Amino acid sequence: MRTINQIIYGLFLILFTSCTSMLDESPQGVVSDADLNSPERVEQMVNAAYSFCGQNHFNKQFGLPYEEGSVRGGEAYKGGSGTNDNAERNLWETFVYMQPTTTGDLDNLWWVHYVGVGRVHDALRRVQKLSETEYPQKQKRIAELRFLRAHIYMYMKQCFKFFPYIDENTPDENYGTVSNDELTDQELWGKLIDDLRFGVANLPDKQEEVGRPTRFAAKAYLAKMLMFAAYEQDGNNNVVNINKEKLTEAASLCKDIIDNSGKSLYPDFAQNFLYEYENGPESIWAIQYSANDDNSPTGRLNSWLIYPINSEYGCCGFLQPSVNMMNRFKTLNGVPDFENFNRGETLDNKEAFVKTPMDPRLMHTACVPEMPWKYDPEYIMQTSWARSPEVYGYSMSQKMIVLPSCPCFRKTNPFMGSGLNWDVLRLDEVILWRAEALIQLGGQDNINEALTLINKIRERAASSGGRLIFANGSHTGKFDVAPYQPGKNCPTWDQAFAFKALQWERHLEFSTEGKWFFDLVRWGIAAEFMNEYFNTEKERRTYLKDAKFTKNRDEYFPIPQQQINYVKGLYKQNTGW
Repeated sequence: MRTINQIIYGLFLILFTSCTSMLDESPQGVVSDADLNSPERVEQMVNAAYSFCGQNHFNKQFGLPYEEGSVRGGEAYKGGSGTNDNAERNLWETFVYMQPTTTGDLDNLWWVHYVGVGRVHDALRRVQKLSETEYPQKQKRIAELRFLRAHIYMYMKQCFKFFPYIDENTPDENYGTVSNDELTDQELWGKLIDDLRFGVANLPDKQEEVGRPTRFAAKAYLAKMLMFAAYEQDGNNNVVNINKEKLTEAASLCKDIIDNSGKSLYPDFAQNFLYEYENGPESIWAIQYSANDDNSPTGRLNSWLIYPINSEYGCCGFLQPSVNMMNRFKTLNGVPDFENFNRGETLDNKEAFVKTPMDPRLMHTACVPEMPWKYDPEYIMQTSWARSPEVYGYSMSQKMIVLPSCPCFRKTNPFMGSGLNWDVLRLDEVILWRAEALIQLGGQDNINEALTLINKIRERAASSGGRLIFANGSHTGKFDVAPYQPGKNCPTWDQAFAFKALQWERHLEFSTEGKWFFDLVRWGIAAEFMNEYFNTEKERRTYLKDAKFTKNRDEYFPIPQQQINYVKGLYKQNTGW
């Protein structure tokens, strides 16, 4: 791991210094450590930690695991100009690793998240040195910073499982002596959980400034941590126990949020992905992006490579929804077509949308030629918008892009971006976490309540077709979604079927949002799901012909060899590698 404090002060060199003479004794553009310890400067250091959570360089992406969670989960193909475009990501997608531990992108991802941790720790140390008299926000800011640290380390936990746990009390000179196997799997989860418990105890129910986490955000993230930690794994990544105590706490936290946070589902699923509705009633905590900052001509853009290559956008065609994922939106009697979704006509073209009963959430997630783009019935996707259809087909992602007419859209040649926020925590997920926890805890009352919660999500889906229309006002698909009605459109609602329905609902609700692969791993079904996916999908996309998921290895990335070399072999490589 590289020295993480080296870049921390870069943001401040110009903002906080000035020169009065060429003969000044102090070097120009340098701020002394002591000068950063005033309440005003410390507040800026806290803001710098927030700012880095929006880091968006395409191969140093920070905390936005779309390729890691969606491409590796079979929800989307990598996309781009072909398999050699960002070629390492093709290895991630196919799980065919030639030199898996020495590739540069993994090293970048490991490193950039520790840079973010470094900003958090530098701010934490300075906050802790101030008294509450001179810095009244002290406890709240400490809670915010520990929340951010848990958020950053959550990425490391999901992707690498084991990592060196460094906190603000670890001296810089000792970073290279902290191994990644000093804590067990559950002990690492415990460290993240502790940060969020501190947040629950010290954050306010409401924040004056948008983007700062609230007590309810800490409760939501704590519930998420518990939902992952509850599925306890052995040394080979097999799920060997489901911790009911953790599930019980997660279920309780979720109920508190649902009942008392003041949050509510949008009436239309689309509103979660439109700029004009961001930071609304369904959003619990979001990374804040902007297109209109006073100090920058382009703001803090949410930069994506997933836009089409037409003239209004220009680049780069990544994250193309898979046929398998799109087919999962087929319905039978208003509920998922569990048994036959992947047979017959594929749900990846206009003709199929017209005649195949489907969940409208597909049209919020993906677009294909001849269909309206991002809710604009006058703006129709063309075949020419797809960059490499011979490799990846024509489907394009829609959730996290904006129309070129949006005031939040900016071109930054050769790329582009927008001010559209990324919702890390939403109420729909909290609802489904509670449903999952109740199902796993068992008991008919719990399972019946889970039915009500899942149906609440499905009822919102059924009413989310208002923006999915052609210019003549007709719907863009044959929408048919209904709540589960045991004995009518589903055979039963016992624990096994309820859990199957819950898993399916998470896939439909969060497709292409970077969550699915991590769900497969925590449930212990990644190998079975991914190899079944490859067996079917390689007939549709020939570049997947050699793809194979190796159980007890591919659940997590390898520890980058560059990082192992840095600490002279101190880190232990992940199992299977």
